[in-house]
Amino acid sequence: MLTAKIEEKDKVTGLLIGADDYITKPFLPMELVARVKAALRRYTKYNEMLKEEIYIDGLEIHAETHECLLYEQPIDLTPLEFEILLYLANHRGSVVSSEELFEKVWKEKYLENNNTVMVHIRRIREKLRRRYQKSEIYQNGVGSGL
Repeated sequence: MLTAKIEEKDKVTGLLIGADDYITKPFLPMELVARVKAALRRYTKYNEMLKEEIYIDGLEIHAETHECLLYEQPIDLTPLEFEILLYLANHRGSVVSSEELFEKVWKEKYLENNNTVMVHIRRIREKLRRRYQKSEIYQNGVGSGL
């Protein structure tokens, strides 16, 4: 909020009704810029996992439409396989344990010696490998393989 109201009750009310920040007039332009940048940083940090489209080395994941493509060819994934791949893609560069993946995707408590996650990951890998081997990239000897 950018307002001329400077009373404490006005500030508290503004923040309580949903304002992310409260700036009173007159304000310093550099302070406004700094506050906007801080809000953008928070937005980016907290919405990082909500990426609608992810592109990784020929793999495209479209969260809204539940589409997955490898080198522009569709990959037929079950809803669970799609959610696993989406979660892993959103956390690339991080270590994701089987327990974390199970609890986030299945939304249930992980039980010891549960092989469910690894079975699903193996199926995802097989589907990606089959699609990759049918791609022109593989046929022409380009690429690293899956």
